[in-house]
Amino acid sequence: MDVSRRSEKPVYPSKVFAADDEKPLKPHKQQKQEDNTLLLDASDALPLPLYLTNGLFFTMFFSVMYFLLSRWREKIRNSTPLHVVTLSELVAIVSLIASMIYLLGFFGIGFVQTFVSRGNNDSWDVEDEDDHEQFILEEDSRRGPCATATTLGCAVPPPPTRQVAVVAPPQPTKVAMSMAEKPAPLVTPAASEEDEDIIKSVVEGKMPSYLLESKLGDCKRAASIRKEALQRITGKSLEGLPLEGFNYESILGQCCEMPIGYVQIPVGIAGPLLLNGTEYSVPMATTEGCLVASTNRGCKAIYASGGATAILLRDGMTRAPCVRFGTAKRAAELKFHVEDPIKFETLANVFNQSSRFARLQRIQCAIAGKNLYMRFVCSTGDAMGMNMVSKGVQNVLDYLQNEYPDMDVIGISGNYCSDKKPAAINWIEGRGKSVVCEAIITEEVVKKVLKTEVAALVELNMLKNLTGSAMAGALGGFNAHASNIVSAVYIATGQDPAQNIESSHCITMMEAVNEGKDLHISVTMPSIEVGTVGGGTQLASQSACLNLLGVKGANREVPGSNARLLATIVAGSVLAGELSLMSAISAGQLVKSHMKYNRSTKDVTKASS
Repeated sequence: MDVSRRSEKPVYPSKVFAADDEKPLKPHKQQKQEDNTLLLDASDALPLPLYLTNGLFFTMFFSVMYFLLSRWREKIRNSTPLHVVTLSELVAIVSLIASMIYLLGFFGIGFVQTFVSRGNNDSWDVEDEDDHEQFILEEDSRRGPCATATTLGCAVPPPPTRQVAVVAPPQPTKVAMSMAEKPAPLVTPAASEEDEDIIKSVVEGKMPSYLLESKLGDCKRAASIRKEALQRITGKSLEGLPLEGFNYESILGQCCEMPIGYVQIPVGIAGPLLLNGTEYSVPMATTEGCLVASTNRGCKAIYASGGATAILLRDGMTRAPCVRFGTAKRAAELKFHVEDPIKFETLANVFNQSSRFARLQRIQCAIAGKNLYMRFVCSTGDAMGMNMVSKGVQNVLDYLQNEYPDMDVIGISGNYCSDKKPAAINWIEGRGKSVVCEAIITEEVVKKVLKTEVAALVELNMLKNLTGSAMAGALGGFNAHASNIVSAVYIATGQDPAQNIESSHCITMMEAVNEGKDLHISVTMPSIEVGTVGGGTQLASQSACLNLLGVKGANREVPGSNARLLATIVAGSVLAGELSLMSAISAGQLVKSHMKYNRSTKDVTKASS
């Protein structure tokens, strides 16, 4: 049975070569009509690779457009007639028209071809005299125990003897439905042979695994081939690692390299958390039993007592380069230079040119002999801001190099920042968002909801979170389990989980108030590092969790307000988690609750098999 599939998007170069093999791989898509005539794409006539040609004309279009708009703006300001053009403007107009013709022609032809092919009713066609059913085919031909189509969080076990050839599936749910309703998809011989050749090239070391995306032009297919090659190289099965149901294009070049699948982490909801008069349902991604339930109980106690209040104290991401001079005197001269208020304004202007949102706030210096560490602090809008502040710091270093040619830049990060490491400077000076959150829990709620006493909580907090942590030499760890809540919220909302280290710096305070009847509880967190744009925040699942909190993306009216609000929600969630866990320990419920809710009674071995 001969299976052909019409292309619905511009195809990549029709020949893919192995790294050291001159034999071209067969095209993955054969486009034929019933009369055996070849259906051509607009890109087939291009002498250059598609990505290079597209990049050239896209660059020309936007560059020329920017140039013309700039020139026309100057003419309007100078009251110069727009029809008076110079030679450079004339060339720019011609280039603009040429690029527009290319782009319209290129994409227009492909757009028209989709309707022409649909009219022929042969976009998905199976040539067989006895069977004319249409099947949904998927593009990656995989061998061995690789998983077939899954929906996110719900894997469909693969039949032991079937092989699936995959071509850009629609939505995961549709793929799963199609496979359930229709006969098993067939293997396309050409596609299967091609993928098998590529797998062998990867296994034999002829094609580097990291080049699969660029060579194939299909991120999902590359992940499937890489996964199968890894199984053959290691001899280990990856059957339980899902592949389907994930958009691999969304992580290309920004979130993860050389993917072979994704890991499923359940997301629970705690709340509503009543914070500053607004209710929030807090998403928490975790595999630890009782964590969401415990935080939810804390939210209930806070809600029943009138809610919590969170205040943002500071907002500034840091980066601290290390530079070296020939003498300590020269290092001190640069220290005085950058700390001079007048000269700081010049450095701030240089720094701020790196971004629309980066604004340098201060530079804090420290000297170790002839080495100088400069800790730059800046606001970064709704982004977490590590890349933003690094770019601004590089601009300042380039500027200072002109005035201090004997300055030797050792590294743009000298660990005086300090990122992803426990450090006293973050505990004292803060990094990212510094937040304090408080609530007054009534005596009735402490007894009925938390099942303990105010006096018992105050004493436990003093001896555990304060004295016990001091005895252990804790650095920013004067709390019960702040990192539990921070990590769960971070993973759910697409933050950098490694920054849980400094973001979990927290001191929990408890005090009896209102003549000893009620409980005042607060958490002070000086370095919550969060953002609502960039990194993992743009992935579909994480973006949905941010949307649930009402902080998705950048706030255009008040830049930075979404990230600041997310930081206060993190602090409020930590407050709830601290309140509930401390109450469980005080009431002697910790072991009992974990034995009840955190121990599975199922035979995990049988369930997984």
